[in-house]
Amino acid sequence: MSNERLVVALDDGYAAYDQEEALLAAAGARFSLRPCRRNEDAALDAVRDADVVLVRESPVTRRVIEAMTNCQAIIRYGIGVDNIDQVAAREQRIRVVNVPDYGTDEVSSHAVALALSVGRRIGLHDAEVRAGRWSTGVLQPMVRWRGRTLGLVGFGRIARMTLDKLSGFGFGRVLVCDPGADLPPGVERADIDTLCAEADVISLHAPLNDHTRHLINARRLALMRPTAILVNTARGGLVDTDALFETLKARRILGAGLDVFEQEPPGAHPLFGLDNVTVTNHMGWYSEESMRELQRKTAEEAVRVLRGETPLHWLNRW
Repeated sequence: MSNERLVVALDDGYAAYDQEEALLAAAGARFSLRPCRRNEDAALDAVRDADVVLVRESPVTRRVIEAMTNCQAIIRYGIGVDNIDQVAAREQRIRVVNVPDYGTDEVSSHAVALALSVGRRIGLHDAEVRAGRWSTGVLQPMVRWRGRTLGLVGFGRIARMTLDKLSGFGFGRVLVCDPGADLPPGVERADIDTLCAEADVISLHAPLNDHTRHLINARRLALMRPTAILVNTARGGLVDTDALFETLKARRILGAGLDVFEQEPPGAHPLFGLDNVTVTNHMGWYSEESMRELQRKTAEEAVRVLRGETPLHWLNRW
């Protein structure tokens, strides 16, 4: 009887899985791709005989976790684990693991790109030229960043690199809302209300949990300056989408750049009819290099688990 162990991936979408197959085979395990397309019932069936589960977006709920008979770990291809019930996993002594140290360069660059696109009205002017209209007049206001205030909500790896990349624009102040973070010289700690009221570019880098859901709500949007640009490359649930739509529609802030949404895919939200928002499809993490890095690091964590070692980024510790 074979002692080969099974590692199941619940989501497809990568161009190749050669790294997973090779690394896991060397550890005496078989890799099986079982796409669930975010369907809980499909995930429940896929995980029953798995020793390790790899997941991107599909829900790993209590019901799914309780169907696991052999599982030692659930490993997220990426950083956010809001689609995994960590409490239920801990009760079943199943480790929840993520990969927080990939794509930092890509996401920080994407945050800067979104801020620039909104601030320089790139989408609006691109559409004008494509439509055959040519005007050097003012279509919508733009403001200079030099001397203004940058606000970062969360100050982990991505936020720190975002600050490095934006530092050349000459912001006069940098505010950070992250009570536990060590701040470099010249950076001021601020609560979220103060940051919303005083920053001209606000970039979100916080995790999504019960405390941060709709962190940016109607009240905090109302605090923002008319010059404010809101950028979200973290998690869509940090922002109340309907409240943001009303704020942008009324042009109470300069604009927003969004790579993530409360629901993904987001559907036909009226937000997408506005010309003061730039949107992308949760692709800030991507480059060819970061994708390969993510897949390799995820597989390496699975190998550690199968060898009885402690994974590097174990979240629900007991």
